Amino acid sequence: MAALHTLWMGLVLLGNLGVLQTRAQPQVSLQPNFQQDKFLGRWFTSGLASNSSWFREKKKVLSVCTSVVAPTADGGLNLTSTFLRKDQCETRTLLLRPAGPPGCYSYTSPHWGMVHEVSVVETDYEEYALLYTYAEGTKGLGGQDFRMATLYSRAQSPRAEVKEKFTAFAKAQGFTEDAIVFLPQTGEGGTNLTGGL
Repeated sequence: MAALHTLWMGLVLLGNLGVLQTRAQPQVSLQPNFQQDKFLGRWFTSGLASNSSWFREKKKVLSVCTSVVAPTADGGLNLTSTFLRKDQCETRTLLLRPAGPPGCYSYTSPHWGMVHEVSVVETDYEEYALLYTYAEGTKGLGGQDFRMATLYSRAQSPRAEVKEKFTAFAKAQGFTEDAIVFLPQTGEGGTNLTGGL
């Protein structure tokens, strides 16, 4: 269950986490002139793509989760995510620290102790955000680099055009069609998830 929690937190991180500037790390662009204040507020994790074998095994049971992004005193972000686990709402908070240019953050996985980098690649602030997460040599992947693309949306059900944009983004990061999933709403649990935020 600790691995499940760790993956969810990684998936939730608008992405979706620590800077590892090595030659092996893929270079992704960042949102030009990223404005952190416009990025704050409530987001739904609506789409995911990952190279994690755990993700491939569990993607059919994942559902939309809610994240609230708030500023920290040091210029980072508090990411408080609420998700459904075993038919109960759970809430977790991660601290995303500034890690380079605006739109780049890092966090340390509470389970594996690995540093992850999260890049806000593209956002219009009002409807969607595309994030890319990377961690070098993740223990949970047998030393393989962890990669994830995340679609954050302000609405639980993003428009078809936004889904197409995310699919194109994920494929550009090397993810195949079977590694891309759009998360279903959680019905009554979803209402409970978002009602208190």
